[in-house]
Amino acid sequence: MTAEPRLRSARSAPVQPGSPPDLGVLRLPGFWIVLAVLAVGALRMSMIAAQFAAAYPIALLTATGLFALLAVPFWFVVSELDFLEREPLGLRVLAFCWGGLVATAVSIPASAALDDVIAKLGSPHLAADWGAALAGPTVEEIAKTLGVVAIVLVARAQVNSVLDGVVYGALVGLGFQIVEDIVYAMGAVALAGRGDHVEPVITTFLLRGFLSGVWSHTLFGALAGAGIGYLVVRCERTLRTRIGVAMLGVLGAWASHVLWNSPLLRDGLGNGAIALLAVLVLKGLPPLLLIWLLVRSAHDREADYYAEQLAALDDPELITPAEVEALKSGSRRASARWHARVQAGFRARAAVRRLQRAQARLAVELSRGTEDLGRWCREVRRQRRILNRLGHPEAVVPEGKGPWRRTASAVFSTALAVAVLWAAVSTLGGG
Repeated sequence: MTAEPRLRSARSAPVQPGSPPDLGVLRLPGFWIVLAVLAVGALRMSMIAAQFAAAYPIALLTATGLFALLAVPFWFVVSELDFLEREPLGLRVLAFCWGGLVATAVSIPASAALDDVIAKLGSPHLAADWGAALAGPTVEEIAKTLGVVAIVLVARAQVNSVLDGVVYGALVGLGFQIVEDIVYAMGAVALAGRGDHVEPVITTFLLRGFLSGVWSHTLFGALAGAGIGYLVVRCERTLRTRIGVAMLGVLGAWASHVLWNSPLLRDGLGNGAIALLAVLVLKGLPPLLLIWLLVRSAHDREADYYAEQLAALDDPELITPAEVEALKSGSRRASARWHARVQAGFRARAAVRRLQRAQARLAVELSRGTEDLGRWCREVRRQRRILNRLGHPEAVVPEGKGPWRRTASAVFSTALAVAVLWAAVSTLGGG
């Protein structure tokens, strides 16, 4: 390893390796409290869903299907943020369910109540303009942040880096976003007054899911989760500093949500698709850039830590120095898989991905001090043999190539998304 990554690791947040989850969680009172709260939230949301199903069954089925499909790429991207030490599936599902069942069940009545308070203490005009910007974020961000706190109570050992907090917070936000959007879609159906029709569902999907989903609750939850992750992990800092950073993260989520819901720029950029798209970008881009920087920084710290574990093996059959460097970066990992496909076909690409996954798991077990590493060493060697038979023995990017294809793919995907957004906004404007 070079001096630069070590210095970067030394001056940044540490990674605290956690033990694998076990059945000991069943003995924790916090687990049963969280489970009870989830059950109450599930009961409440089931009652709401039953009312919608009785009145608008086709619309509810359509809304559930559309937003469930929307959740898939978000789930995949968020889960892949922490490639080197992926969070346990059970905890990821718990985070998603907290957002979709508990936070949503609490926020629906509480936001309405706070909106009424704003109208009484201020004025109906204030509530009409700023109620959604003040009441919604205040209730929702607190309810979602408590989901990350619940993860800490249930499985403190699994929150061992700031990036873990980001992942859990984003998944809480994703669960909230999907369920809330379904509720809004059904509200649009009822407001339209045309019976069990799907047109309002499609419109809500385009507007709230497709247009707003990139910088909505998943993003806000990630900001708050980063603050909670800092509070839990940075034990070398004073408690006052850690609490302050956690509050700053929650405040950032709240402020981003307030900006998103606010009437600012509502009429300031004119009419038409371009004006609406510009407003979405101006309101959503700052928190998106902020969380990207947080994720990048946290990922680099974690990558440095685990790369040191692997480099210390000094065994090229398990991992070569070039593979260590490739494993540290998401773009390099993707480029290594692309290079394998070009050189030796899709089987090689799949083998490289499995090799990277096994190497990452080996690094985690090394960091935990696991004595028996045979399972993961055997898996690494098995994938290496497959690559050797395919004539592609090393999972790296050729010298000088770099991750430019990954960048080009991201640019192309962004341009395609903008084009689709344009079409969606134009459709809404024309309708």
